[in-house]
Amino acid sequence: MRAREDGTGDGEWRRPGPTRAEQRADVILGLLVAAGGQVSLELARSTGVEFGPYPSTAEQTAWVLAVCLPLCVRRRAPLTVLAVVATVFIALQARYVPEGTMTSVALFSALYTAGAWARDRRAGLATRVVVVVAMFCWFGIALSQTAWAEASLDLSGEQRGALPPLTASVAYGLLLNVAYFSAAWVFGDAAWRSARQRAELTAVADELRATRERSERRAVLEERLRIARELHDVVAHHVSVMGVQAGAARRVLDRDPERARETIGLIERSSRAAVEEMRRLLGVLRSEGGVEPAPGLERLPDLVARSAGAVDVELAVVGAPRPVPPSVSVSAYRVVQEALTNVVKHAAARHALVRVRWLADELEVEVVDDGRPTVPTRRRPEGSGLGLVGMRERVGLHDGQLEVGPRPEGGWRVRARFAAPPEGSGGPGTAPAAPAVVP
Repeated sequence: MRAREDGTGDGEWRRPGPTRAEQRADVILGLLVAAGGQVSLELARSTGVEFGPYPSTAEQTAWVLAVCLPLCVRRRAPLTVLAVVATVFIALQARYVPEGTMTSVALFSALYTAGAWARDRRAGLATRVVVVVAMFCWFGIALSQTAWAEASLDLSGEQRGALPPLTASVAYGLLLNVAYFSAAWVFGDAAWRSARQRAELTAVADELRATRERSERRAVLEERLRIARELHDVVAHHVSVMGVQAGAARRVLDRDPERARETIGLIERSSRAAVEEMRRLLGVLRSEGGVEPAPGLERLPDLVARSAGAVDVELAVVGAPRPVPPSVSVSAYRVVQEALTNVVKHAAARHALVRVRWLADELEVEVVDDGRPTVPTRRRPEGSGLGLVGMRERVGLHDGQLEVGPRPEGGWRVRARFAAPPEGSGGPGTAPAAPAVVP
């Protein structure tokens, strides 16, 4: 959307046509100028000044209307209107019609409109050049070969100023016409450039608005995916644990009622925890803020305790815990949660170990189990597949590394490593110190 700065280039932008309101305004303008031309014509005739062989009153009226009424469509056909107005204006003066005020206004308006509204800038430039040249040629002819010269150039008087009467009269007429046509030309081009700038600003604003809307839609989709992963992690873990615990309670209900009651208590606590986490996640959708932060490494002991009713789970912390960013803490927690969910659902394991290693500038979480040796396809969930995808996305978000696969000695390993330099800032979700447990 660029054109030459002087408005004469054949730029890509073309000014749209006038609106209905602008067309109605042109009709009103044309009628007003035509009415003013008739008033001006009558006043000129009433002065009694003779400039030449005047035509009949009806012909004078027709010439004035022919100059003024084309303004009613000036913005719909600016170049045609300019050509018609200029031609009729010269013919009007050649016929010695005494009206010159409102017809000059009509010519000025037509020249201005051609500069401001011509959609083809090259054609607009050519038309205006032809009209201006023709007008100055007519000016020269009128002052030399017509009755206008006799009426306007009074050479009988003595010189009273710095210039002779003839020179002064020609210079005055010439300067007046130069100022007249220059103003119409400059104002027309300025109006066109202003319209182009407004169009460019509007286009930029529309593009920015569209970009913002796309960004908002993308943010909404990303947030929905994040919540879907969170819900998958929460529901899959708690439901899997409760399913295994319920099966264990059913098997020992008759021979060991006390243990069955303990297992049912674990199921009750797991269900409450699941409902609480789901309430927190759904609160994100219903409120603008103030939502409880997502669980982090500090809640790993609770996660291990909830899973202990289904599988014998052990927690080991190696190294000195230190503060990590909340996003790293949440991601590490969710990786462990998803890994334990898979242990409960797919591993047929009796023992699992959750190991947290605090390395020099990294944090590593690992979940291993002693389930039956299987090929990777047997450990793949039958559901949506969000578990493994979610783990990879969480780890990838922090430029970490994820290893998932069977162990040579049997069972399964999930290992995730995150960057966690010692100078990392602390905050909610950082891990507290915990005693190391040797597996």
